[in-house]
Amino acid sequence: MRYIGIDVSKATFMVAYPQQNGGYKTREFKNTAKGVHEFIHTLDTDDHCVMEATGNYSYLLLYLLNHANITTSMENALKVKNFARTMLSVTKTDKADAQLLSLYGERMRPAPFKLPSDSILLLNQKRAAIRQFQKQLHATNNLKKSLEVLPKKDPATFKSIAKITETLEKQIRKMQEEMIVLTQAEFNQQMDKLTSIKGIGVSLAAAIIITTGGFTYFDNAKQVSRYLGICPTYQQSGTSINVKGHINRNGDSALRSQLYVASWCVSQHNAECNKLYTRLKEKGKPGKLIMIAVANKLIRQCFAVVKKDTYYIDGFVSEKP
Repeated sequence: MRYIGIDVSKATFMVAYPQQNGGYKTREFKNTAKGVHEFIHTLDTDDHCVMEATGNYSYLLLYLLNHANITTSMENALKVKNFARTMLSVTKTDKADAQLLSLYGERMRPAPFKLPSDSILLLNQKRAAIRQFQKQLHATNNLKKSLEVLPKKDPATFKSIAKITETLEKQIRKMQEEMIVLTQAEFNQQMDKLTSIKGIGVSLAAAIIITTGGFTYFDNAKQVSRYLGICPTYQQSGTSINVKGHINRNGDSALRSQLYVASWCVSQHNAECNKLYTRLKEKGKPGKLIMIAVANKLIRQCFAVVKKDTYYIDGFVSEKP
């Protein structure tokens, strides 16, 4: 098996083919459908492609490789960066990065990437657009407030701001409705199971399904919490270093914020989350730490009901066999 390293950029991608003599042969392709098909024709059926996660620029390549039944891994950029440090790499060019990814595949044997379904790809686009529109709306409202304090106001400027605000609000509502409708149509059973949990509404349920691919990317709940960045981290070495309690902040910051806000409600109305909240409160833990722990508990409940294909029963206690 050959591990083919691929360094992806906006317009092109550089490929490193390992050679039998121990070196690499590199070749550049255009990051277009035609360029990807040209690249695929250079591969053998047992080749394993390795690339970094570079956002949307790598998805066309990933998508077409998947449909060509070519095994492909998409690795976290931080993991590859740390690997480069262990190899004492001092050169960073497209060719060097492609060769490094090939070596990374050979040494680390990364797992194949699970390509999201077409529905998840479409939903991710809607969610990304909604987040951007919300940022623009927030910036526009701030601009309006900053201008309102001036002694003399320009009516035309305020009229334009009002139109932009109205348009953004309308588009956000429209796309949120479309996102929820599409999620319910494609993931109806999962939506029903998730919304049976106290504190999970349709908007949060849709966001969870989109971000986790309907929990198809994970084998256990701990992987989910680590992926979303609400898993606690610890640093301990000898007697001088002992740091613990903060979260790793990986993954989708927007969903993490939604879970944190939802934890305020579920800490009072979700039986198991309320028990956790009360226990940590009695121990004198800080409020923010308690809310993160509740959010972690909530996402574990979400994972459980989806994987077990059952509705949530508030206060249910399982009996040990």
